Amino acid sequence: MDFDAVREIALALPGVEEGAIHGAPSWKVRGKLLACPAIHRSAEPNSLAVRLSFEQRDQLMAAAPRTYYVTDHYVNHPTVLARLSGMNRKSLRDLLEMAWRGVSPKAKTTDGKGRSRRTAK
Repeated sequence: MDFDAVREIALALPGVEEGAIHGAPSWKVRGKLLACPAIHRSAEPNSLAVRLSFEQRDQLMAAAPRTYYVTDHYVNHPTVLARLSGMNRKSLRDLLEMAWRGVSPKAKTTDGKGRSRRTAK
């Protein structure tokens, strides 16, 4: 996998826009960071930084430590680092969709059919 695949998959998600952060491409939903290349020097080359909850990050790192990791720089941020070399298209899509559900207001407030979760039957 490479960043072209990240771009393609991220931009296919509703409301995702491409921008830049510290001179690198980034993908955001309503201004909230979804993912970007891990540009801090502590990250391994060809790694993606993805916004997830701490619980989701811990689960991914426990399940696939060769793919998912965190460095001291990112440890206090709701972010997981993903080695793109350890991913296939499906795992990358699943990861970005997981992140999207965490930052997308529509994913949090509707049942996917446009109805509020409180009123959905």
